[in-house]
Amino acid sequence: MLAAWRLSQRAVTFIPRRLRVYSSVSGDGRSANGAGSGKRVGTHNGSFHCDEALGCYLIRLTSQFAGADVVRTRDPQILDTLDAVLDVGSVYDPSRHRYDHHQKGFNEVFGHGFNTKLSSAGLVYKHFGKEIIAKELEVSEDHEDVHRLYLAIYKSFVEALDAVDNGINQYDTDQPPKYVNNTHLSSRVGRLNPDWTDPDQSPEKENAAFQQAMMLAGSEFMESVRFHVKSWLPARSIVLECLLSRGKVDPSEEIMVLDRFCPWKLHLFELEEELKIDPLTKYVLYQDERSKSWRVQAVGVAPDRFESRKPLPEKWRGLRDDELSNDIGIPGCVFVHMSGFIGGNKTYEGALEMARAAIKC
Repeated sequence: MLAAWRLSQRAVTFIPRRLRVYSSVSGDGRSANGAGSGKRVGTHNGSFHCDEALGCYLIRLTSQFAGADVVRTRDPQILDTLDAVLDVGSVYDPSRHRYDHHQKGFNEVFGHGFNTKLSSAGLVYKHFGKEIIAKELEVSEDHEDVHRLYLAIYKSFVEALDAVDNGINQYDTDQPPKYVNNTHLSSRVGRLNPDWTDPDQSPEKENAAFQQAMMLAGSEFMESVRFHVKSWLPARSIVLECLLSRGKVDPSEEIMVLDRFCPWKLHLFELEEELKIDPLTKYVLYQDERSKSWRVQAVGVAPDRFESRKPLPEKWRGLRDDELSNDIGIPGCVFVHMSGFIGGNKTYEGALEMARAAIKC
């Protein structure tokens, strides 16, 4: 927990290195001949997508490719001269820094329980993600929190980009979506492509738009890193500590008390699965920051489900204040929701008694 707290105090910042994006056919006198400083990373020209925009951004965060120029071409002779190639070339070979995913027979996944086929962004993240995170946190790659962030950021940020680029539906259904969502990152990057009505369809215009796409995708990636460092890791540490202390709260080990409020639901589910917790937590107690009263919340059957593992007793539901206290014999009661997913008491002791009584029902 101390390590996570220290990491959360660091201001995670990324100062972009000088970036040049050009094409072998740009006609600007800076063709892919090594005119730029540092190494050269290649990707295809033409319409761009989020995966290669993010992939190019990420690989330039590494020590090996820091400040690399980005060359946009499909010419195989030029691609062969480049230090790394993303999303073009029909080759996946990390030993030569070739990260394409379009070739027949490609089925690479991230691993660690993730089974989504990787895009070029996922490939770069798979091989360089730990280095990128460790550099930003100024810790070694084998730090335990680097591995946790590596998995969490893939799950919450990179995997969706892999899935969209590979045409993988979010849900297993043949039903059409009930609404259109064109606000996600992949859509917003796609809209940066030069419009077909624009009279300027030059490689220079396209490359400038791709540079914008890199910065958009990269800035949102870094925001995800900052969130996970400043909020996600400390919350996980709090939930872990409280989960392991359930036996001190009640012999049933089915009641968890948050000694300070934080986002807990997803962490609880992941930690229970990771640690093979048995019995599962039925109720979480925490103090309401505004009223200073205490809440008794029934844990859901899943993070995205409304049903509870063990709702508060049906006969309590919808009652409030003295009526509720008199009915169940516990002073200080405030309410129990009609669905039984949450209730309240003026004191910690009262909330704990409510949870203990509910466990026995």
